[in-house]
Amino acid sequence: MIERVSAGGRSEREEPAPRARSRSMKPAKPAKPGKAAFDKKTIALVYDFDGTLSPRPMQDYAFLPQIGADAAAFWKESNELARREGADALITYMRLMYKKAKAKNVRIDRADLVAQGANVELFPGVEDWFDAIADYVKLRSESHGLSLRHYVISAGLTEIIEGTKIYKRFHNVFASEFWFEAYELPFPKRVITDTGKTQYLFRINKGLEDLRVNINAHMDEAKRPIPFSNMIYFGDGDTDVPSMAVMRKNGGHAVAVHPPGKAKKKCVELFKAGRCDFFAPADYRRGSDLFKRTCLLLDRILADIRVAEEMWRLGRGV
Repeated sequence: MIERVSAGGRSEREEPAPRARSRSMKPAKPAKPGKAAFDKKTIALVYDFDGTLSPRPMQDYAFLPQIGADAAAFWKESNELARREGADALITYMRLMYKKAKAKNVRIDRADLVAQGANVELFPGVEDWFDAIADYVKLRSESHGLSLRHYVISAGLTEIIEGTKIYKRFHNVFASEFWFEAYELPFPKRVITDTGKTQYLFRINKGLEDLRVNINAHMDEAKRPIPFSNMIYFGDGDTDVPSMAVMRKNGGHAVAVHPPGKAKKKCVELFKAGRCDFFAPADYRRGSDLFKRTCLLLDRILADIRVAEEMWRLGRGV
C-alpha cells in the first residue's frame, strides 16, 4: 500500500520521505553561518488536476467503472442532489461515491483508491513536463541557488492522486481526502472548494504548508519565502477563477488550458476578463504553445529575481 505524506507533513504510519525533485534542479544551499543571502529564489508552479493535468475527473477512470456507474449520469445526479438540498457540491460527490459503492456491495478503502490512480490518464507530455521545465530554468537562470517546486491544489481525491505516475514530482499535494476507519464508511476529512483553494496558495506563499499551523496571522511580505510574483497557477475553468484572481492581484501569474482540439471558449473568457496571462491547449510537450508561453512567464520571473537580488545586494552596501 502506498502511504502518502500528508499535507500536514506527517504520515500516520511512517516518517515522511522527501519528495522526488526534478533531476536538473538542485535545492538552494543554505547560507554560511553569519553570512546573509537573498532568499526569494524559489519558483512554484501550481496546478489544478482534473481538466488541467488529466482530461477527465479522476473518478471516471477506475472508481465509477468498478461500481458500474456511468460517469455522466453520476456527475449529473451529484450536481442535482447538491442543488436540491442546498449542499456543498464537493461533499455531495464524496458522499455519493460511497453510497453507490455500498449499494453495490463494493468495499473500497484507501489502498483501493491509491491503486486506482494508476488508471488516470494524463494530457500529452505531462510526464516529461517536470524535467523539461527544470532544464529550461537551469538554462536561462543567471542566478545561483534557485529552487523549482511543483504543487497540486485540487478538489479531487488525494488518495487517487497518490497512485498516479506523477505524484512523486510534486513538492506537496493539497486535495480533498477521506477519513478511513475500520468497520465504518469513509467520511470526508478535507474538502477543497473553489474558494478554499486560495488558502493553499497563501500557505505556499508564506511557507506554512503544515495544515496544523494557522495562516491567518499577519506576515510581512519580506518574510514570505515564495513571493506570488514567483508563482504560476495552471487551471482549466470556472472552479479556478478564485485562484487565478488571487494570483494576478498579488503579482503572480496564471495560465488557462483547454483540451487539445476542443472548444477554448472558457479560456478566451478568462483571458478577456484578465484572469490569466495566457491560455493554450493542454499539450505539455516541449515546443507546444503551453510550453513556450510558460517559458515566457518563467523568463519574466527569472529576470525579476535577478533584479530583486541585485537591489538587495546593492542595498546592503549603502
